[in-house]
Amino acid sequence: MSLFSIFSRKHEPVTLPFAVDIHCHILPGVDDGSPDTETSVALVERMKGWGIRRIIATPHITECTFENTPETLDPALETLRKALAEKGVEIQLIRASENRIDDYFREQFEAGNITPMPGNYLLVENSFIQEPWQLDQYLYDLRIKGYRPILAHPERYFYYHDKGTKRYAELHRAGTLFQINLLSLAGAYGKAEKKVAEQLIQGGMADLIGTDIHTLRHADLIDAYLASSDARRHFEQLGGRLMNDRLFPSLA
Repeated sequence: MSLFSIFSRKHEPVTLPFAVDIHCHILPGVDDGSPDTETSVALVERMKGWGIRRIIATPHITECTFENTPETLDPALETLRKALAEKGVEIQLIRASENRIDDYFREQFEAGNITPMPGNYLLVENSFIQEPWQLDQYLYDLRIKGYRPILAHPERYFYYHDKGTKRYAELHRAGTLFQINLLSLAGAYGKAEKKVAEQLIQGGMADLIGTDIHTLRHADLIDAYLASSDARRHFEQLGGRLMNDRLFPSLA
């Protein structure tokens, strides 16, 4: 099977229906995303070609694997900003993080080491093995403290798939926003993830889209997706409901 056989018939590429990416792994050398500054700059240049003008980088904060802190993340952000400026790549770039709901994140959050997005939006991630213990209560507690949780790529949590959209509806109705991965819509993770992402769009639960881009291969997959009939269909179904640009009109 060729690399692009997962996509529908190609058309002239479309641009993304949003200008701000709220989920990507482009900071160099801090997680499983971009390994170096050169790759990071190349990824940003590709993203600009899709119509992205503002980027909130979201490196992983995950127990045992990526135990990042401001001391590891802020220098990487400044290194990338400097490299982009030197190459004349104009883009608004800040950082937050993608926060796995685990003991390390809870400790770092209580210590004040977690940087939220503007407006106190907080990108949180479930385990891929099972739902975090007392998830509903924890999300509620975040809201009570003045934070606005955004659940990263809910379509990728397989343990929700056999529940239809019931569990998704419960979480969404309680006030947690959902961020769908562009790569899920592209079919990059598999048919099940794509199907669930489409169901969330149809059910009015796709509040934001993020690229979740890690590598240049991901960029190639997104290029192919944007030239597919699937992209046009998905963007038409979304209509004007996406909140990316409304929530983050500026990152200044």
